[in-house]
Amino acid sequence: MKQFKNILYVAEASFAQGPAMARAVSLAENNQADLTVVDVVPVITAGIGMPPGGPISAELQSAMVSKRRKELESLVVPHQLRRGIRIEVLVGQMFLEVIRAVLCNRHDLLIKPVENPDFIERLFGSNDMHLLRKCPCPVWLMGQDEKSNYAHILAAVDFELDNMFNTVEHGLNQQILELASSLALSDFAELHLVHVWDAPAEMMVRSWSGDPDVTGMAYVEGERLRHERALNHLRDQLRNQIGKEAYDYLSPQFHLHRGAASRVIPEMAKQLQADLVVMGTVARTGIAGLFIGNTAEAILEQLQCSLLAVKPLGFVSPIKLSEQEAT
Repeated sequence: MKQFKNILYVAEASFAQGPAMARAVSLAENNQADLTVVDVVPVITAGIGMPPGGPISAELQSAMVSKRRKELESLVVPHQLRRGIRIEVLVGQMFLEVIRAVLCNRHDLLIKPVENPDFIERLFGSNDMHLLRKCPCPVWLMGQDEKSNYAHILAAVDFELDNMFNTVEHGLNQQILELASSLALSDFAELHLVHVWDAPAEMMVRSWSGDPDVTGMAYVEGERLRHERALNHLRDQLRNQIGKEAYDYLSPQFHLHRGAASRVIPEMAKQLQADLVVMGTVARTGIAGLFIGNTAEAILEQLQCSLLAVKPLGFVSPIKLSEQEAT
C-alpha cells in the first residue's frame, strides 16, 4: 500500500493499542514513510489556589508531559529496531493540537485508535468526530480488535449522475478506490464497493401519470440503469487504475442498492463483517472547509468497525495554526 510519506499516529490510552501501533509501523515500512507518534495532555489550569502559569502548575504540567512521553516510549519500544519513530507530547485540546500538527508538519495520513467511550453506543467519540470533520488529511480510526490483516473491506462511492465529470467528486472516488484496492491487495482481503441510489421523484411521476404503475416502474428502472452505468464506469476506472492482472486477482464485488445510504451502508458493513469501511466524509459539493455531510455523519454513528475517512482534494480545514480559529 504505497500511498503515504508522512504518517501521524495519535495515541489513545483508553485501551491496549498494540495492534493499532503495529499496523501503523507496518504501513510506514511498506510506504517507506516517516512515522510520528504523539499524545496530547490537557493544559493544567489554575485551581486549588494555584496561580495560572505559576511554579506549581508548571511543575505539574511538566510532570504530566514527562509521564506521557515515557508511556509513548514504552509503546514504540517493540518497533524501534524496525524503524525510527519520532515521539512528541503536545499540550492543549486534543483535536486542535492534532490538526495543527497535521498542518504544521504536512502529515498525509492520521492514524488513531477510536476513543471507544463506554457511556454511548456509537464507536467514535467527540475528538474522533472533530478529526473526521476538520482534519485535512485522511483519518484512519482503528477499533480495539484491530487485525493485523483485514479479511473484508467495504468502500462506499457516490456520484452525481447529471455531472459525471464533477472533478471534486471524481477525485474523491478515485482516492477511495486507490486506498481500498491497495489495502485489499496488501492484506489479501475481499473488496466490496457499494453505491446506494434512489428514485426521489417516483411519487410525483406516479401522481401525474394516467397509468401510475407502469409509468412509476419505468421511471424507477430508468434511474436504476443510470446508476448501474455509472457504477460500471467506476468498475472500468478501477481496472485501469490497478491493471487487469491485479484487478482479476482482486475480483472486487460491486453492490448497487436502492435506499438511504445512512441505512444501507451500515447494514452492509454488518452483513459482510467488514473490518474496514472506506468512505468520503464531506458533502459532495466539496466546498473548502465544509463540515461533514448529514448522511456521512449518520453512517458513522452506526459503524462498529475501523474506518478510513477521506476528504476531497481542495478541502481546507477550519482549524488554523494561529489561536484565532473556528472550532
